[in-house]
This record gives sequence, C-alpha cells and structure tokens, in this order.
Amino acid sequence: MMIDLLKRSFDRLPISSRKREIFNLPNCITMLRVGVIPILFLLLLDPGRTLSLVIAVLFILAALTDLLDGYVARRYNIVTKMGKLMDPIADKLILSTAMILLIPLDRIPAWIVAIIVARDVLVDGIRSFSSAEGLIIAAGRTGKLKTLCQVIGVSALLVHYPLLGINFQMIGILVMYVALVLTIWSGAEYVLKFHRQAFG
Repeated sequence: MMIDLLKRSFDRLPISSRKREIFNLPNCITMLRVGVIPILFLLLLDPGRTLSLVIAVLFILAALTDLLDGYVARRYNIVTKMGKLMDPIADKLILSTAMILLIPLDRIPAWIVAIIVARDVLVDGIRSFSSAEGLIIAAGRTGKLKTLCQVIGVSALLVHYPLLGINFQMIGILVMYVALVLTIWSGAEYVLKFHRQAFG
C-alpha cells in the first residue's frame, strides 16, 4: 500500500527524534496542504473557467488531505503535539485565504467572510486561554459540520462558472449561508462551554 511505503521511507530518514516529531508523515501531509495557499493567489488574476476549475480541484484535494493526515496519524500512532497544533491552523489558513481572495471577484460577500474569520479568532483566543488555565473544551459536531459546509461552499465558489448545467456560484452562496449559521451556532456553543467550565 502506498501509505505503508511512504511510512517506511520516512522511518528510514536519518533525522533526530526531535526533528522526527515535526517531520513525520502526517505533519508533512499537513505542510503539503499549506503549500496550496500560494496557488490560490492566482484568483487575483480573475481566472476564467478552466483556471477556476483547476484551482477548485487543487483546493478539494488539499481538503481531502486533512482526512488523510488524521488517518495516518491514528493508524500508525504518531499523533504529536505539533500535529495537533498544525492541523487546525492549516485548515483555517486555506479556508480563510480562499474566502478572502474570492471577495474582490464578487464571488462571496465580504461580511460573510468577516463573521467567519472573527468567529475563528474568538474561538482560537478562548482555546489558548483555556489551555493556559488547564481547561479542556472539546470541539462539537456543529463545528465539524461547519467546516464541511465551508469546504463545500468555497469549492463551489472557486468553480464559479456553470458546468454541466449546474450553477456552482448559486450553490456555493447557498451553502455558505448554511455555513454562516453553523459558524455562529458553533461559536456560541464554544463560548457557553467555556463559560460553564471557567465560571461554573
């Protein structure tokens, strides 16, 4: 199996245990996902139908690697603190970058992006404070569903142009409105969980 082969190849690399914690297979997959971000800047060129489709496919593949690195980490028991830190950061970087770059193309309203980014900043701030105070606030299903809707919505907006009789722009906007509701909902859930744990 390809994943087994890659894992054996990484294990043979002559690197220290400290570096191995950082440069293991799941973390390298995560770094590869971040590598898609510069490609997203091609959106600033106001791409046509073909380039929009190419960018959308690369974005979707990057999103799928999020499932892959988690699977590899669990299967080979190489879950690390670095991986736990990098994985959500990579997801938010890709999604936020894509949404922001879609604004000047009039493919997504700026206020939707502002609310989503503000929610993420708020939750990340609460998560950092909670960690420092020794509080553990588990992510809920709403948050995961929110991320899924964001990925689907942004993917459709990246395609943008009608394809096979499908209006991807309209589908993308509709899904992003659903994602917006879930974003606010999951953010409120997180704040309430924090309030209960911090203040009883």
